[in-house]
Amino acid sequence: MCATSHLRQRHAGETVHTGSVRITSAVVDPALLELPWHIPLEEWPADHLVALPQGISRHVVRFVKLNDVVYALKETRERIAEKEYDLLRALERIDFPAVEAVAIVTDREDPHGEPLETVLITRHLQFSLPYRALFSHVLRPNTLNRLLDALAALVVRMHLTGFSWGDCSLSNTLFRRDAGAFAAYLVDAETGNLYPKLSEGQRSEDIEILRLNIFGELLDLQAAELLHESIDPEAVVDDIVARYERLWHEVTYEQKVPRDDARHDIEGRIRRLNELGFDVAEVAMSTTDGGYRVRPKVVDAGYHTRRLLRLTGLDAEENQARQLLNDLDTYRAESLLTDEQQAAHRWLTEVFEPVVRAVPPGLRRKLEPQEIFTQVIQHKWLLSEQAGRDVGMAAAVQSYLKDILAKKPDEQAVLGVEVGSLPTGV
Repeated sequence: MCATSHLRQRHAGETVHTGSVRITSAVVDPALLELPWHIPLEEWPADHLVALPQGISRHVVRFVKLNDVVYALKETRERIAEKEYDLLRALERIDFPAVEAVAIVTDREDPHGEPLETVLITRHLQFSLPYRALFSHVLRPNTLNRLLDALAALVVRMHLTGFSWGDCSLSNTLFRRDAGAFAAYLVDAETGNLYPKLSEGQRSEDIEILRLNIFGELLDLQAAELLHESIDPEAVVDDIVARYERLWHEVTYEQKVPRDDARHDIEGRIRRLNELGFDVAEVAMSTTDGGYRVRPKVVDAGYHTRRLLRLTGLDAEENQARQLLNDLDTYRAESLLTDEQQAAHRWLTEVFEPVVRAVPPGLRRKLEPQEIFTQVIQHKWLLSEQAGRDVGMAAAVQSYLKDILAKKPDEQAVLGVEVGSLPTGV
């Protein structure tokens, strides 16, 4: 779908130039047509922009807010923008964790008729932060470990999908809170390619690029004195690669199981993969001396996310979905409900939705509803431990809203840092 906007700009002593831009998008927000496309992004007036943290980029990137939606705008060459737009749309169709491509703006000209670069528009990922905002603050070791786990899981999921990134780096990743853990999202896909399946060489090349890029990024932070003195860049890089290799092995290795215990061992392997968040489509088996060789076909991550969506219609990150499902399953057991769908409906209307409705309008932008609910569950457990009894959901909600959520800064992002206090990158 294309939309064209005619732009007229008048300057004293200059001729009037009439130009046009072409916006290619599945669904065009009419407000996009009113933006000053005849001005290079670097020179856009502040009243059009939103101040949000961003990572280092080789391109000019700006954020705008239109009709309560924040968009990221990136200037680049037309061919690159078209490739990245198509690739991000393809990743969206397979539910891969990446930013959402919205539109491409081409045929831009300045008031003198000089061509301007094409702009790729993506939807800003709410409640997310780039790595510079994360690593420039003192991170506890367990927080750093969760970030590394999220990045390793993203790359494993990417390679299972058949996606070769070509530029694995922290700069091209965003992190979101995920029920005590983190979820990583791909931001920049201009160097990527999607294949039916990756070869070992393609996978190894991606990991080597990841190693070199992240090592360089951490050295830059270290040189700028933005990296905590206890963090060793070389050790961090080795750790990320080791985490990736362990997860890749668990997801893909061929397992030898004895004939008598085959069913039990196969079911155990599938459960472990489900706990890691991966779906198993089928299991390939071949006979061997005294048993079988078993290789599960892992189709994608998001096992708990998809189950929660199917049962309740709630869309959540994987660890959030895991905790919400645990609460749902507990509710089902306590209610003595045998029908899973009936239990899910009642849990949604009697447990989840009352908690979400209890959040005052002024506090709803601090965290997503699913994250608020998981934090309420944890807060309820802590209060009950302190009291030596179950304090109940109503009391836990009010305590959480008053003592925790109300004290979080507005526009709070992943690590509890005010967006306005973060570096904006280049």
